[in-house]
Amino acid sequence: MRTIESLGQLRGRTVIVRCDLNVPLADGVITDDGRIRASLTTIRELREAGAKIVLISHLGRPQGEPEERFSLRPVSVRMGELLGAPVSFVEETVGEAATAAVSALGEGDVVLLENLRFNAGETSKDDDARRAFAQRLADLGDAFVSDGFGVVHRRQASVTDLAQLLPSAAGRLVAGELEVLRRLTEEAERPYAVVLGGSKVSDKLGVISHLIERVDTLLIGGGMVFTFLAAQGHGVAASLLEQDQLDTVRGYLETAEQRGVRIVLPTDIVVAEAFAADAAHEVVPADAIESSAFGAAGIGLDIGPDSAAAFAQVIAESKTVFWNGPMGVFEMDAFAGGTRAVARALTETSGFTVVGGGDSAAAVRALGFADDQFGHISTGGGASLEFLEGKTLPGLEVLA
Repeated sequence: MRTIESLGQLRGRTVIVRCDLNVPLADGVITDDGRIRASLTTIRELREAGAKIVLISHLGRPQGEPEERFSLRPVSVRMGELLGAPVSFVEETVGEAATAAVSALGEGDVVLLENLRFNAGETSKDDDARRAFAQRLADLGDAFVSDGFGVVHRRQASVTDLAQLLPSAAGRLVAGELEVLRRLTEEAERPYAVVLGGSKVSDKLGVISHLIERVDTLLIGGGMVFTFLAAQGHGVAASLLEQDQLDTVRGYLETAEQRGVRIVLPTDIVVAEAFAADAAHEVVPADAIESSAFGAAGIGLDIGPDSAAAFAQVIAESKTVFWNGPMGVFEMDAFAGGTRAVARALTETSGFTVVGGGDSAAAVRALGFADDQFGHISTGGGASLEFLEGKTLPGLEVLA
């Protein structure tokens, strides 16, 4: 994969950097700046090299036209604070204002253009439309650095097409993410445990199929656990259940048994009266969810304390741990215990630990853990999972 060194002398050249600055916002305020911080290494290196830096990114899912709530303006402010240097902002991605702002850049200057997805060409399925938008972006610069790992699994104008129109290379964030994922797939020290959570089994089908032949233990939590429990014949009351995945899950259980891979399911569940932060709740055995005080209306919202302790023990005994997906509804304190226990266990083990982006990364920060307490926190949950599924990622393929 081409790296920044392949671009040669950068002083005085305009470098377009595709970042992933898709940060969570609440009333215009950034609630987690982790992705901004992760982008700084490449930006600082380019500034020191004397490049003129044009940052591009998406935020949220606007439908091809401007929406104020998805503006990157707050990101430019926070980026400037963290960088310790001004980051100017342009209220468009391509056009006269963008061209003028880029032309005015001096060596080491940084400008952030408005949300890429305000332009329909960015995510268009039409190759010509996507390419046309990418060409307008390419006209702004002399070289391209791909540093948005969270989007390298997407075939989008700023990810794949732009990389083919300019001299291009991977940034330090993307290169670092790839090194970690290769370590997980090719050089993992054993015992190797994977902790999977989140709401749906269907979101993790590929990664379970691929990893079940490569790991020693799979720990299953989150909403997806109820499909596993149902596949074993247990009632799950009103908990999240994917009926159409029951046979698939039974197949996983059989395959794991044949290969000597442990699939560890919770032995107790926190069941609530309703999906609400203040809902009445109790801990019941995982095979007796329908016997809770709430009967058939009960909803499982977290793994129980005994399960959390058992998961932590497996993590403590492992040399490599990959975690993707919370164990429960961590946004509600009453149902955050399982996720907190897994996060704490990862910070305490001597093994190599990877938090697989997305909700897992948001959870560890929301629960008060620092990034440097883990071996690595990925900036791209979807990209990480697709890599671990063995898929080819288009945004990496164009940098080969």
